[in-house]
Amino acid sequence: MMVINRQAWEKPVSIAPLITFRIAFGLLMFFSTLRFWWRGWVDTVYVSPSFHFTYWGFDWVQPLGKPGMYLIFSIIALSALMIAAGLFYRLAAVLFFICFTYVELIDVTTYLNHYYFISLVAFLMIWLPASRLYSIDVLLKPGSKRQYVPAWTVGVLRFQIAVVYFFAGLAKLNTDWLINAQPMKTWLPAKSHIPFVGEWLYKEWVAYLFSWFGAVYDLFIVFFLLNKRTRIWAYCFVLIFHIATAIFFPGIGLFPYVMIVSSLIFFSGTFHERLLSLLPAKKMSDGLSATYTFTRKKWLYGIMIVYVFLQCIIPFRFLLYPDLLFWNEEGYRFSWRVMLMEKAGAAYFTVKDKTGKQYYEVNNAEFLTPLQEKMMSTQPDMILKYAHFLANTYEKRGIAQPQVFGEVYVTLNGAGSRLFIDSSVNLAAQSFSWKHYNWILPYKTKK
Repeated sequence: MMVINRQAWEKPVSIAPLITFRIAFGLLMFFSTLRFWWRGWVDTVYVSPSFHFTYWGFDWVQPLGKPGMYLIFSIIALSALMIAAGLFYRLAAVLFFICFTYVELIDVTTYLNHYYFISLVAFLMIWLPASRLYSIDVLLKPGSKRQYVPAWTVGVLRFQIAVVYFFAGLAKLNTDWLINAQPMKTWLPAKSHIPFVGEWLYKEWVAYLFSWFGAVYDLFIVFFLLNKRTRIWAYCFVLIFHIATAIFFPGIGLFPYVMIVSSLIFFSGTFHERLLSLLPAKKMSDGLSATYTFTRKKWLYGIMIVYVFLQCIIPFRFLLYPDLLFWNEEGYRFSWRVMLMEKAGAAYFTVKDKTGKQYYEVNNAEFLTPLQEKMMSTQPDMILKYAHFLANTYEKRGIAQPQVFGEVYVTLNGAGSRLFIDSSVNLAAQSFSWKHYNWILPYKTKK
């Protein structure tokens, strides 16, 4: 849409939705960073582990030690607060994006959809004029105030949120979710302690209700949010859906709150102007101001077009791989597959010397945290990463040309545990690749 109709793309609209989004995003990121710090996760996730599952091609991204990591999180918190206040906004947005994304690249085991979403939004915020009203920057430089912005600056945020919802809904159109009501059949009975509704969570029809409602909600909520006549009711469903998700599945973290806040961007400029009028700094919006105009439009538009294109095709990359996606998880990340499976594994590794006569059974607890071991045991690229690490480690311990073999068992959506990878393959000799790992055993439904 943005590419086809440039006139509509550049149409002046109220800057208010950007201002509300900036303030809400900055405050949410500030308090979530404090929460991460307060719970001790900086130490347990980034400082204490001796080994980290870096993303392929990003092995150079390593933690900076305890002082360095606390400094990074301090910068994240401070830059988030600066974004909310609109103080040196552009610099703050760049710092937040770089530091937050750096932290996420340290260890694959911390990957969550909303962390990925935050990095993407932070990248977009760098380019948006979201500090041209209700900001300290405007107080310092009144001439920078703007009341209107090109429509695409609001539209690109709506697009990003639409991508999250739509692909999350599309991912639910599978047999396990719709026909077997999995993993809801597995998860809901475990929540029977919840007051008032707990006794209903054992009933099969409730699992189907959750599954089907989730699919319909994700697929269509954006269309109702875009429609002025249905927007209020749609946002009520946003609140109900995400509050329920937070109650029933607290392990999902901040994702429900991120989506509740972000979905406000679909409301009109008038609605956001009313919200902003509640702020004490009303004088900042007084007087007329012009429309914000961009320099180097072609360059910036090129970046946005490429960005939109990538966001549309990356979730489909799983189609390049054979077999069941939930089994091999190749192409699973960055495709907005939120809470779609119950998967657990147990991984046992043996290191042998080049002759195969000497062998050592690996104690995973010696190298991995419980979270790392849990995540590694079901994901092939992490299994391979760990195997290479073990080979290097045992080579330093004096084992000549070590070979690493894994015996990994995985259960998916309540099905029986089965062998996940070929235990006769020397994983230390396997290369990292975007191609399918043929040492993953095919998923076969047990009859």
